[in-house]
Amino acid sequence: MLDLTFETPKPKTIAGAKHDWELVIGMEVHAQVASQAKLFSGASTAFGAEPNSNVSFVDAAMPGMLPVINEFCVEQAVRTGLGLKAEINLKSAFDRKNYFYPDLPQGYQISQLYHPIVGEGEVLVEMGDGTARRVRIERIHMEQDAGKSIHDMDPNMSFVDLNRTGVCLMEIVSRPDIRGPEEAAAYIAKLRQILRYLGTCDGNMQNGNLRADVNVSICRPGAYEKYQETQDFSHLGTRCEIKNMNSMRFIQAAIEYEARRQIAIVEAGGKVDQETRLYDPDKNETRSMRSKEEAHDYRYFPDPDLLPLEIEQAWVDDIAANLPELPDDKKARFIKDFGLTDYDASVLTAEVESAAYFEEVAKDRNGKLAANWVINELFGRLKKEDHDITDSPVSPAQLGGIIDLIASDAISGKIAKDLFEIVYTEGGDPAEIVEARGMKQVTDTGAIEAALDEIIAANPAQVEKAKVNPKLAGWFVGQVMKATGGKANPGVVNQMVSKKLNG
Repeated sequence: MLDLTFETPKPKTIAGAKHDWELVIGMEVHAQVASQAKLFSGASTAFGAEPNSNVSFVDAAMPGMLPVINEFCVEQAVRTGLGLKAEINLKSAFDRKNYFYPDLPQGYQISQLYHPIVGEGEVLVEMGDGTARRVRIERIHMEQDAGKSIHDMDPNMSFVDLNRTGVCLMEIVSRPDIRGPEEAAAYIAKLRQILRYLGTCDGNMQNGNLRADVNVSICRPGAYEKYQETQDFSHLGTRCEIKNMNSMRFIQAAIEYEARRQIAIVEAGGKVDQETRLYDPDKNETRSMRSKEEAHDYRYFPDPDLLPLEIEQAWVDDIAANLPELPDDKKARFIKDFGLTDYDASVLTAEVESAAYFEEVAKDRNGKLAANWVINELFGRLKKEDHDITDSPVSPAQLGGIIDLIASDAISGKIAKDLFEIVYTEGGDPAEIVEARGMKQVTDTGAIEAALDEIIAANPAQVEKAKVNPKLAGWFVGQVMKATGGKANPGVVNQMVSKKLNG
């Protein structure tokens, strides 16, 4: 495991006109389960399909249609709970959450309010300074997603697409343990990373497969500590929920704005109303959406069409035994096995695909050298072209081949960069390219010495200067490299120049 120092979160302090204030943030993250079928029907969950093409009779709430639970979705929820070190409830139950909305055909959502499938867990969030925050997870429950209302296709009508209706969501509810905008973004990033490693959610925020409702409140310094001691929410300010955030950058901006809005209200003698708000990124402001509903407003009751969900401990144990290596464990192993720095290991394990790519390149090779090439050359080039590792035109075998040529002294670092460019743009086997294009490093000491002798003979004044000032020896190294087309072994050249000038 990683050697992390856990500290009480340092709160984000915002100065008001009259007082200093601190932030308290809790998050409800909706993660779409990675499943090919919906929670209670066999309809497809494929993104981007024609509107209303992935809709079963169950999803459309046709009369007489009954839900049948998708076991794989349950397994994915359990897998997520185990990955977050959470308690798995062997008995859970589904409830009906009643509300009217045009893209909710049933007039209710099937969810889990009273008996969720996953109980308390935690997410360990690294803050970049060697410290970490422990954000407690209160619960994870399964529920159906709603459809989508479309208002911009016609000036007089709205349209409804039910493709998302019935898709399984995991709602991951945190405790109000987050103390600032940066910490909120780091929490979402870490949660997304874990879900992707587990394979339970693809984490695609742009498609809405991972989105967050952010609860923000303000309090005076010291009030949060009283809440921690008593678990009495009255010590905290009235919270407002910012709905459906699907960008880490926007989450930070929305929290900043909302906190300052609440501070202005309270310091002017007003009272913050508990409500649901939306964030407008164009105006960088939140605006009221509706007053915050309580559980009784939704008239929750047990779903009469679904029996309580009972699972066996042996099944849970089998899922636990087959969990993949999670990000923190992988990062610790990369540091230990490959001798990487904390920073390099963090970069390489940020995405599950990047970690797999690096590990294939580094297998039976120098880990530090492999990390340098993956991070600096490959990642740098991919970022420049706005690509990710899955779009890489250079395979792990090809990059490993370049590293092998460096390690065997067949090519120099400079030649390796030229070779990387060729492989990146044209493809091909690195060793064959080096052979066919005459790119091999010159290691023949006789040829290098002959080139150096010729340069020394032609530049006697420069020789005398270099004898007085050894730093000028680099000029001779450069001239030899130039004379050999950059193919001379730099180490051999440096040794020979030093011997000739000081001999």
